[in-house]
Amino acid sequence: MRHIELDAVSIGQALSGLLPEAAGAGLVALLPEAERDRLPLLQAACRERSIALAGAIFPALIDQESFITHGAWLLPFDRMPSFFLLDGLNDDERPAVERIVAEVRAALAQGSSGKAKPTLFMLFDSMLPNIASMLDGIYLELSNRVDYAGVNAGSESFQPMPCLFDESRVVGNGLLGLLLPGELAPVLEHGFVQPEQAMSATSTEGNRIAMIDWQPAFDVYRQVIRDAYGIDLTRDNFYQHAVHFPFGILRANGDVVVRIPVALAEDGSLFCVGEVPENAVLVLLKAPGRSANGCIQRLSDNLRSVGGSLRDGQLLTFYCAGRRMHLGADAEGELADLRAATGAAQVAGALSLGEVGSTSRWGYPMFHNATLVCTVWQGP
Repeated sequence: MRHIELDAVSIGQALSGLLPEAAGAGLVALLPEAERDRLPLLQAACRERSIALAGAIFPALIDQESFITHGAWLLPFDRMPSFFLLDGLNDDERPAVERIVAEVRAALAQGSSGKAKPTLFMLFDSMLPNIASMLDGIYLELSNRVDYAGVNAGSESFQPMPCLFDESRVVGNGLLGLLLPGELAPVLEHGFVQPEQAMSATSTEGNRIAMIDWQPAFDVYRQVIRDAYGIDLTRDNFYQHAVHFPFGILRANGDVVVRIPVALAEDGSLFCVGEVPENAVLVLLKAPGRSANGCIQRLSDNLRSVGGSLRDGQLLTFYCAGRRMHLGADAEGELADLRAATGAAQVAGALSLGEVGSTSRWGYPMFHNATLVCTVWQGP
């Protein structure tokens, strides 16, 4: 993995040094939002050299223990894995799940490198409101033919922005899917602890919670926070506190899926990052502190069990923007903890707007907030 500045000279030197002059080579690129206007330089350079390109635009990048907003990360492949880029997933007459599954099956039919089961790594536009439902549909069709992981790209302002690309296109409201070698299987952790008090999301629509326990959602949310933490939540201070007190959706297998409230409607409805099923069992979570509840150590142990030793290796990392908002300056400290726990020589990646995966290997793919997604990177 190499970080470069996005000017013509730096791009040309990087492409010459990273990839062989052979058919089939390619790159996955991660760009920060601040550099999106420079993407055409990278696309043109790849087209000139017949290099396959796929990637996404994020709020910021990760470089060791810091979040940065310049340049780009290039992840090279001697032979580019199968990938597909779909736009307007909810705008086409053909259902989104049907389009995605057809692309994955075509890629699987071509075969994949490595002996392990391939990983379907999905980069979604964060503006899509129904990612969790899509994941359910994809799993029903593909089951355990692949491992599942992914992240959301886009603007941290949650304003529409084309954020997924190949060597010629930049699209929005879509999906970039990569069929990665199984050796690159990512690991996901969040470190939230399940409290005892549970509620029911008695009226929902997509990512909107209208009622909890048959009362306006905000009224219940405010009361539970007041009773548990002594905080008087109001409409004026909602955005100050909500990132620290997300909801958790309890799953039958014991997993807790985090949903961060990001908007409050006039009628008392709450809007979250990610769908909330009707009648879902909810708990109020308190976002953990830096590396709390063994999160980073557990993540490191799981990475070793999947990819072997990380000592002096490379770690591809995606870190949730909501988690960074909660932790503030401690977010970079948590990256430092991750690097120390794994022994990785290089930590590279991006700030994500939602994450896809499971806290157990080969588990059911779920859409998460406030997590870290990491994989031991093995270059070409």
